[in-house]
Amino acid sequence: MVRKNTNTEFVILFGENLRKIRKSKKMSMEQLAHQSNTEYSQISRIEKGQINTSISTAKILADSLGIEVYELFRFED
Repeated sequence: MVRKNTNTEFVILFGENLRKIRKSKKMSMEQLAHQSNTEYSQISRIEKGQINTSISTAKILADSLGIEVYELFRFED
């Protein structure tokens, strides 16, 4: 059984990694939102670790960033 605290930390790390990758691509949140057809507010909440995004959204974001989806999950836990 996974503790809620561990899940929260994972969601935060995912969001931080998304932000890092987006910035490394010199892409704004607005650009990523437009490219991925995702609401700006959703991108913001994901990056802040406020929401646990779906796998399908992660795939769309990865495609929009020009990366493989697994790269969004490559972070130190």
